[in-house]
Amino acid sequence: MTKAKLKAGETVFGCFVRYADPGIVEVLGYQGLDFMVFDAEHGALGPRDCENMVRAAELRGVTPIVRVTTNQQPVILRFLDTGAQGVQVPWVSSGAEAEMAVRSVKYRPRGIRGLAGVRAADYAQTIPLGEYVQQANAETLVVIQIETVEAVERLEEIVQVDDVDVFFIGPTDLSHSFGFPGQLRHPTVQEAMDRIAATVGRSNAALGTFVSDAAAAREWRERGARYIVVGLESLLSQAVRGFLCAARTE
Repeated sequence: MTKAKLKAGETVFGCFVRYADPGIVEVLGYQGLDFMVFDAEHGALGPRDCENMVRAAELRGVTPIVRVTTNQQPVILRFLDTGAQGVQVPWVSSGAEAEMAVRSVKYRPRGIRGLAGVRAADYAQTIPLGEYVQQANAETLVVIQIETVEAVERLEEIVQVDDVDVFFIGPTDLSHSFGFPGQLRHPTVQEAMDRIAATVGRSNAALGTFVSDAAAAREWRERGARYIVVGLESLLSQAVRGFLCAARTE
């Protein structure tokens, strides 16, 4: 559903989850999120953890996406075989690396993803594998992260890669790469973000980014982002602080 909404020009909202607990995913699934990103890059999640979390997301019709550890075909394969409906690939800094990510996600003829009767294919129990391959190639979401100086310098070649659904600004690593770690409002960092937003805006893909709160989400919607992700920690901390502040007020 998330990919279809993006193709229709809608804005989608998701949450990063880095904890290996399907119960958390199930509870979040009741809140109206479009998708969740299970964070294997900055979390301790393995393929088995993600497989159970994918099951929990599917209960509520939430699109399960995995942020993989690295842009390598065997790694992407293992996480996609869990049934995840998309992958978010970090540290993509050239057109060749973006093309590698797409080819790792897609089956032939577009890509080189290995085929087996795994959970992603319903264990080959529902439809022929040939039909599943076509379905997966059409529906699997590809998110490429732009988060280095090199990526900004090579933006034009990166956004020309076919079959990328979202180009995602990784704000923290981007600020770090430019030499201003954590200073997301630094003029140099903001200039780079503006350049990314403008370049992606001229492509066929959607712009995505990470936000810390609703105000930042609204700001990025105005800047053209349509794939917006918040961290579970941000949601929890704001909710707990808000509760305590209100409860302690006399």
